[in-house]
Amino acid sequence: MTAGEVVGGVRSVNVGAVRRVEHRGRSKRTAIWKHPVEGRVALRGVNLDGDAQADRRYHGGADKAVYAYSGIDYSWWAGELGRALEPGTFGENLTLDGVDLGAAVVGERWLVGTAVLEVCQPRTPCWKLALRMGDERFPARFTAAGRPGAYLRIAREGEVGPGDEVVSIHRPRHGVTIDLVARARRDASLAPALLAAPELPDNIRAWAAEQPDPG
Repeated sequence: MTAGEVVGGVRSVNVGAVRRVEHRGRSKRTAIWKHPVEGRVALRGVNLDGDAQADRRYHGGADKAVYAYSGIDYSWWAGELGRALEPGTFGENLTLDGVDLGAAVVGERWLVGTAVLEVCQPRTPCWKLALRMGDERFPARFTAAGRPGAYLRIAREGEVGPGDEVVSIHRPRHGVTIDLVARARRDASLAPALLAAPELPDNIRAWAAEQPDPG
């Protein structure tokens, strides 16, 4: 892949507000219910205009500013679940067409609309995805499927909208992909390889550095 290559496009931009839900007999807050919006949406700071994260300890922040999920993976899940899925079902902000998120390299930068986004890390699902999908076992199923989507940093603020191209403008050569990071979280013997990526979030680098080198 060369710099300036179109790797896909934006199918929809999705936002959601915080709502109260019942989970195991307790009232909790979540903003995983996202819905597509029309027109262009500003990306600035650590979020999209009109979007919210209920718990910034685990969602949002600079390293999880924007969550992207691919139409490639939507098609796979539709086959697995036997039903069509609307954009935003997985709580993503950007539903992308044609982008292989598993093959995206940590630190890769994309020009999307007028914003520049940087690939950061895969998603680790929690109870909120289980609630959204109506299946307590779904997070484990999601992890096993190896289709985690990707969290993105906002490297340059701007606006995005449906129909925008996703253009790769920088791709690091270390080869640490979203798929490798996700697999390493399930198989710690792969963790030392992650240290080749200086763009990894500090918490993942610290975890990887603590794992024994199988060599």
